[in-house]
Amino acid sequence: MLTQTKNFVKSDSTPDFEPIDDLIREYKKTRWSPNSERIHKPDSLSAWFSITDLENFLNLAKTKGGDGVKFYFAAYPKDYLPKPEYAGRQTLALVGTRSKISETGEIANKDIYYSKNGRLKILSGSTQPTLCPPICGPASEGGIGDLGITIIDHGEHGMVMI
Repeated sequence: MLTQTKNFVKSDSTPDFEPIDDLIREYKKTRWSPNSERIHKPDSLSAWFSITDLENFLNLAKTKGGDGVKFYFAAYPKDYLPKPEYAGRQTLALVGTRSKISETGEIANKDIYYSKNGRLKILSGSTQPTLCPPICGPASEGGIGDLGITIIDHGEHGMVMI
């Protein structure tokens, strides 16, 4: 029998995310750098959502029977016209989910779909996040924010500091 334990973090406590710096550095070396080379510009390193937008999305997901959110890695098409500066860059897409328990007792988090104007639509965040790069604020000239410095050796192609 499969048992799932849910751990809740008290609202007045702060979890320890010390290893996140290491995970971001690993991402820069193994994913971000090759992605940036492939699209011929710095790919995005983060996607920012306002708390208000997140709260609105969570409330919408709850009204549709949701009990969780998936964060999908996604990418804008290379000819993205609404925001050309986002073209080709990666982003995050939020999708409302509902937990289902299978006959074998496994828990699956299923994406929520709903009908709108006779069409089936996925329950997703309605706002576009702010991507960095290209929009990183005035404090980050290089477009990398305050994520620390990582040096990547590209062999015969030189080194890059990000």
